[in-house]
Amino acid sequence: MRAAALEEVRAEWFADARFMIEQLSKAQDRFCADDLRKVMRPAPNRYWAGLAFGHAQQAGLIEWVGYRKSTTKSRKGSPVSIWRRKQQGVKA
Repeated sequence: MRAAALEEVRAEWFADARFMIEQLSKAQDRFCADDLRKVMRPAPNRYWAGLAFGHAQQAGLIEWVGYRKSTTKSRKGSPVSIWRRKQQGVKA
């Protein structure tokens, strides 16, 4: 039961993250994980935010455009990827 509950939490978090990434891509020319953290509940696993952006990229929703320093205090200025909405070739 515990594994099933975790999988349900994971699936729900990733669905919400994908929705929010889509919303960010429509609202802002460029965005990053710092922006997602401002509008989403914390990920239960510290790697999930990065995976969510990777999934959105694989789905053809967004494309990587570079790096900048993170403004999230806990990241201590480490690099964070910058993304933008993919205009052409978006997969359904």
